[in-house]
Amino acid sequence: MIKKLDQALSYFNDKIKDCIKTNKSIIIITHIDCDGLVSGSVIMKSLIREGAKCTVRAVNEFSNKMIEDLQKVSRDFYVITDMGSQFSKELDVSLSDKWLVLDHHRISDIELDNEKVINAWKYGIDGGKEICAGGMAYLASCRMDEKNHDLAWLPIIAALGDRQDHGNKKSFTGLNNEIVKVAADKHQIEMSLDLLLVGRETKPIHNALASTSNPFIKGLTWNNDACLSLLNSSGVQLKDGKKWRVVSELTYDEKMKIVEAITKFTISKNSTEITEELVGYVYTLPNENRRSVLHDCREFSTMLNSCGRINKSGVGIALCIGNRESIIEAENTLMEYRKTIRKQMNVLANERWRTNNSKNFVIVNGTDVIPETMTGTICSLIASSQKNDDKKAIIVITNGENDTVKISSRKPVNCKFDINLSDIMQKCAKKNDGVGGGHNNAAGAKISKTKIDEFLECLEYNAPVM
Repeated sequence: MIKKLDQALSYFNDKIKDCIKTNKSIIIITHIDCDGLVSGSVIMKSLIREGAKCTVRAVNEFSNKMIEDLQKVSRDFYVITDMGSQFSKELDVSLSDKWLVLDHHRISDIELDNEKVINAWKYGIDGGKEICAGGMAYLASCRMDEKNHDLAWLPIIAALGDRQDHGNKKSFTGLNNEIVKVAADKHQIEMSLDLLLVGRETKPIHNALASTSNPFIKGLTWNNDACLSLLNSSGVQLKDGKKWRVVSELTYDEKMKIVEAITKFTISKNSTEITEELVGYVYTLPNENRRSVLHDCREFSTMLNSCGRINKSGVGIALCIGNRESIIEAENTLMEYRKTIRKQMNVLANERWRTNNSKNFVIVNGTDVIPETMTGTICSLIASSQKNDDKKAIIVITNGENDTVKISSRKPVNCKFDINLSDIMQKCAKKNDGVGGGHNNAAGAKISKTKIDEFLECLEYNAPVM
């Protein structure tokens, strides 16, 4: 299988080099999330180094309408990253041989024989855990030129953005782990065990705990006063003189005191799971300012996601290719993103009629509250929340463009049955004239508003028998 991947990467290299030799213009189409911005940036930077004429465009979704729009764009060649794998037939019809896809989402048998679809699953690689689109783009860039190994740090950020840290203590497995080794050997990334709190190097400890929403801790998440009270009772010194300390400054014993305090606070069936989520490997960029949000790779990934989700994709791409003049705008975007999340989660919590328990799912109606660019983010937060005591998969529904409905689904870590969300979302969307797919634990769909009842019935019918 690895040999077939090598052949695919060689094919990619040959097609791109031919475009460059013949002075063809190339457009990169990518997704707006962290992985999409990274994968698009890696390919763009690699192409620029080769002297290619290229541009990049980030979009929320790939669809037949998107393909129609691409036909109107006066470009000679199209590289699609982190999306597009399900549309090989349509791309062949519309763009002939002028396109390539680099992706990691599950694909159907139709795409297996199309050499222009370079997807991890085709080569026996689990695209949900072992490599992301950023990683696939990195492998393709290194095939173009070995000097692109200096981009190894970027796919690590992308993999964290896609929550692929499924190994022991939030480590990586598969090709992701191999890329981490390259980045570490080249002193691009450092690893250590620590508390996985947001802003562990930039925020006062109580603010870091309050800002941490994965896992979502009822009573602490987004509650600064409660976090300050809890930490004061833990016996940990929160200030050094007049200056607030940050998590990275704490001793090992102090960090364990914080974990113990949180464990006591979350006396529930899943308190152990929550504390386990709070300790793991952190990945830092030693070449970034220690007090910058870009120093911690998880924080970097959140910033990129925020840029894409609230229409600042260009800022995120600028950061990926090394432009640090955009950092202030990016930090403001991250603040706005977090405020938006808090506001939307508070509405869902207060308007309880929006949440319904079906036999196999928790279904959340985000209409007029959650924009379609935010459904995945909100769905992930709900899936990690203590409120999900039924351990069911989460479905979030909201309005899309042109009388459509956007659906996101997430499987919590403690889900009580084995369900492949990618398969079930793809099957039910297709049955209702829509599109769907993704990963085992996180997937989405887009259908007509008129089909929502039939779609939900299809989900229930196809859910595993417990």
